[in-house]
Amino acid sequence: MSYLLSMRILLIGGNGFIGRPVAAELVRRGHAVAVFHRGTSPAPEGVEEIRGDRRQLAASAQEVVRFAPDVVIDFVLSSGVQAEELMNIFRGATGRVVMLSSMDVYRAVGISHGLESGPLEEVPLTEESVLRRVLHPYPKAQLQALRQIFSWATDDYDKIPAESAVMNDRELRGTVLRLPMVYGPGDPLHRFYPVVKRVMDGRWHIIFPETLAPWRSPRGFVENVAAAIALAATDQRAAGRIYNVCEEPSFGELEWARKIASAMQWDGEFVVLPVERTPQHLIKPGNAAQHWAASSARIRRELDYAEPVALDEAIRRTIAWTRNHPPETGLEFLAPIDYAAEDAARAARS
Repeated sequence: MSYLLSMRILLIGGNGFIGRPVAAELVRRGHAVAVFHRGTSPAPEGVEEIRGDRRQLAASAQEVVRFAPDVVIDFVLSSGVQAEELMNIFRGATGRVVMLSSMDVYRAVGISHGLESGPLEEVPLTEESVLRRVLHPYPKAQLQALRQIFSWATDDYDKIPAESAVMNDRELRGTVLRLPMVYGPGDPLHRFYPVVKRVMDGRWHIIFPETLAPWRSPRGFVENVAAAIALAATDQRAAGRIYNVCEEPSFGELEWARKIASAMQWDGEFVVLPVERTPQHLIKPGNAAQHWAASSARIRRELDYAEPVALDEAIRRTIAWTRNHPPETGLEFLAPIDYAAEDAARAARS
């Protein structure tokens, strides 16, 4: 192992869904932790707070540098401009910057979104897979909708130029963690809700379009992702490296829904329909022929990473939270429901 026994670690925007378990894990390991955040909710016990706005990081430069961090983890880095500002502030004031990135940097995601032409990308995606050539992967309307959930996302959101700024600095070492679709208690996107809601409502049929049913994407339970972040931040072997973080294997949408339903002891039927016979509210945009399945072999090999929470337990905990936490008013688009249309589609199949 090549990590320091006790470190000072600054978390920027680290008081949310992913940041709180990271902070708890770092404190458990004996590190001194500070969280730079807006103060809309209290930080975890044992964590120092520095109040400020990530969009105006320079205005709080003296306060964050005064903490004298050995490592800075930025949870809400949105653009190349923000990344350059981050590196300028902490150059000479910290030993390393860890950036949380996304699997959306890969060309495969650009193909799926219809932004890139040409052949499909091979999966699983590795850290060496081709990145998107087209920047800014989300249409303005979609970005505005997502900003209801991720208020830190800027109009020029794109992790690719941000990664470049962090990894190519000549003086300050960087580490990039490309995160999957993260689920678990507190998930702001309520990823389990479409299945959990239908099971709770006593539905006997859950419909998938045939294009989406086999589509494979990377996932990660929030506590397991937090363990990977804490490991990469405290292990010096991660300096200068890029890592995918995700569970393996990557399951298809239908297989994943089956796991959730089985954990809830549901004995209904999953119905796979042609797209033209699937209710419109269940159709997802994009090219589902391009899978996003990813490999996390590098972080497992180089840093000895392994998930501390088993898959069955992760699913159980997430279901328990989801039962009592439906999407808030205004976020119904996360899990659209039209049971009348679904019943009609099921009946037409017969």
